Amino acid sequence: MNSRRRFIKHAAVGSAMALSLPDIVAAAIPNNIAKVRLRQEATILFQGDSITDAGRNRDIKEPNNSSALGRGYAFLAAAELLHNFASLKLNIHNRGISGNKVYQLAERWEEDCLKIKPDVLSILIGVNDYWHKRNGNYDGTVATYRNDYMALIERTKKALPNVTLIICEPFAIPGTKAVDNTWFPEFNEYQTAAREVADRFDAVFIPFQSVFDKAMEKAPGDYWAPDGVHPSIAGAQLMATTWMQIVAR
Repeated sequence: MNSRRRFIKHAAVGSAMALSLPDIVAAAIPNNIAKVRLRQEATILFQGDSITDAGRNRDIKEPNNSSALGRGYAFLAAAELLHNFASLKLNIHNRGISGNKVYQLAERWEEDCLKIKPDVLSILIGVNDYWHKRNGNYDGTVATYRNDYMALIERTKKALPNVTLIICEPFAIPGTKAVDNTWFPEFNEYQTAAREVADRFDAVFIPFQSVFDKAMEKAPGDYWAPDGVHPSIAGAQLMATTWMQIVAR
């Protein structure tokens, strides 16, 4: 009898975990969040650092290539987009590069964004602007991050006035290998700056920190991102599920 009770209890926990992602996202995403409408043959570009890069093959430039999209949330979101909107014939690219900060996006922006001419541009950047400052490899401040980000989007809007912008909130999960409580509250200032950029340019803002905070009610932080920055398989799926919430059906 005790064995049966344990089996039922563990099965219930497993079921809760299996069904938890939509619940987590629904609880963390505002009901009034802006939605992105995709048009026929739209080009979608994911930009950012290693979280977006996720081991992609940088030699492949063509859209909708599984190797070029990496192994992270961008690949998972692209798979769902191509499945759900097959009739639209979308063109999806990933140009994230590991280690990047905002100024490094700017250095490669002409080739890795403007020449691609995205209709939808999704950017996740910021954790390295803070993390590399902590380890002494960068001397930028939150003001540097905000100003560089504003300038990058102004440049983008000038070249691509009709682009739909998605600004993803940089996130960090405390109690993990690389992230402890000393990250906060300073890292929160970078998140605030990202939201200010989104507000300034009427971009859709994806609150990834809120989503991961909610996810930690279901499983510990290192389940979602072992080092607190780079998502696990589950963390990447959580991000993709969140990203898809801003796409109009």
